[in-house]
Amino acid sequence: MYSGIPFPQIDPVVLHFGAFVIRWYSLAYIFGLIGAWGLARHMSKQAQSTFTVLKIDDFLIWATLGVVLGGRLGYVLFYNSYYFWEHPMQILAVWQGGMSFHGGLLGVIIATLLFAWKKKISPLVMGDILVCVAPIGLFLGRLANFANAELYGRITHNVPWAMIFPNAGVEPRHPSQLYEAGLEGLCLFAILNGVWWLSPRLRSREGWILGLFFVLYGVFRFGVEFTREPDAHLGFIFAHLSMGQILCLPMIVVGVWLIRRSHPKRVLKRMQLP
Repeated sequence: MYSGIPFPQIDPVVLHFGAFVIRWYSLAYIFGLIGAWGLARHMSKQAQSTFTVLKIDDFLIWATLGVVLGGRLGYVLFYNSYYFWEHPMQILAVWQGGMSFHGGLLGVIIATLLFAWKKKISPLVMGDILVCVAPIGLFLGRLANFANAELYGRITHNVPWAMIFPNAGVEPRHPSQLYEAGLEGLCLFAILNGVWWLSPRLRSREGWILGLFFVLYGVFRFGVEFTREPDAHLGFIFAHLSMGQILCLPMIVVGVWLIRRSHPKRVLKRMQLP
C-alpha cells in the first residue's frame, strides 16, 4: 500500500502578457508542429522522397488546420456532443480545453488526402513520413496534460509513483499522462524511426510504416486506458471500455489492412493488372 506522491505545483500558464497568456498546452502544439516539420524535411532529403522538402513546407499549414480543427471537432462529436448541441458557441472556446487525438488524426488524414490529390503524390508516401514525426507532438501533448493535472489516471494503491492530483480527491492515482507520453511518444517514435532508418526494405513498401503506426498507437492507447480515469460525463461506453479504447479498435483494423496491403506480392499483383 502506497500513500501517493503530492502533485508538483505546476502553473498551467507559462507567461503572462497582460490579458494575453501562453500555456503549456499551446507550446506543446507549437513545438510539436515545428519539431515534426523539421524532422520530416530531413527524412525527405535523406530518402529522396516524392514528398519533397518544398511540399512539406506547403503542407505545414494544412497539417496545423487538420490537427486543430479535427481535434476540436472530434472532441465535440466523440466526447461531449450533448453539451455542445445545447451550447454551440462553446465549440469556439478552444482555450477552455477539449481536444481529441482521434479527431485530430481524422483531420490530418483528410488534409493529407486533399493535399496528395492536389499535388499528385501518393498519400501513403506522405503518411509513412508523417507518422514517424507525429510522436513528437504526442509526447509534448501528454506532458502538457500532466502539467495541467488533467486526464489523470484511476485510483491505485499498488504502485510507488501514484500521485494525488488536485481536484481529483485525496486518493492516489496513476499518472497515466506520463504512461501515454512514454508509449505514444518516446516508444512509438523509437520504433517507427528505427524501421524507417534501419530497414530500407520495409520503408520501400508504401503504407507499411503508416499501418504500423495505427496498430501500435491503437494497442498502446487501448492498454493505457485501463489505468486512465474515464471521462466523468461519459464513463464506460460498452463492456467496461472507454471511448478512447473503442476509437482505437478501428485504428488497429485499418493498420493491419495497410500492412497486409503493402506486402510485395500484393503490390506486384496490383502492378500486373491491366
